[in-house]
Amino acid sequence: MPRNHREYHYTDRIGWLRAAVLGANDGIVSTASLMIGVAAANTSHSNILVTGIAGLVAGAMSMAAGEYVSVHSQGDSEAADLAREREELKRAPAAENRELSAIYVARGLEPALATQVAGQLMAHDALGAHARDELGISEAFTARPVQAALASAASFSVGAALPLVVTVMISNANLIAWVAGTSLLFLALLGAISAHAGGAGIWLGAGRVTFWGALAMALTAGVGTLFGTVA
Repeated sequence: MPRNHREYHYTDRIGWLRAAVLGANDGIVSTASLMIGVAAANTSHSNILVTGIAGLVAGAMSMAAGEYVSVHSQGDSEAADLAREREELKRAPAAENRELSAIYVARGLEPALATQVAGQLMAHDALGAHARDELGISEAFTARPVQAALASAASFSVGAALPLVVTVMISNANLIAWVAGTSLLFLALLGAISAHAGGAGIWLGAGRVTFWGALAMALTAGVGTLFGTVA
């Protein structure tokens, strides 16, 4: 007896992977940049730590709220489209059958075969067929606002904790160099891991997040130095 064949695809991970990577990246970049900017203004070590902790809490809550609202809005739009499609299937099933057949013809099927496929799929699950092939709504991409919010908040907190730990261990004299250097290393590792998990090239993934992280830290350090001198 042949064993059941189970295929694993990168798109299965897209819901949580996007939120987790975005949260961790923002946690590292925003917290490290914030503390570097404050350190560049010649602030005390304790004030830098308080700033970083406040940034972690505020950022995690902001990420969770923003992700929840965004993904929930997507879910509302999907629900509205499905409700409209359900009504159209009740009101004009023949027209919906022709619409689905036309989609399959556009994808390369012969018209007779497309009509047969559309009929069989609609007999099995009409709404599911139209949701998938007309609206582009599938299980892999279904909006999950609570999952996305929790993943974003947790990953942001983990990312933000990394430069905070470095700040606890390093004195003010070498703080900017250590926080910047270790944060860029963390970003490179995050980019490589997320790229590998998503099936992309690890060097490209590492390079792009490192570049934008370095730019954010450099700009924030410049602002901190400027306003610290003015003050």
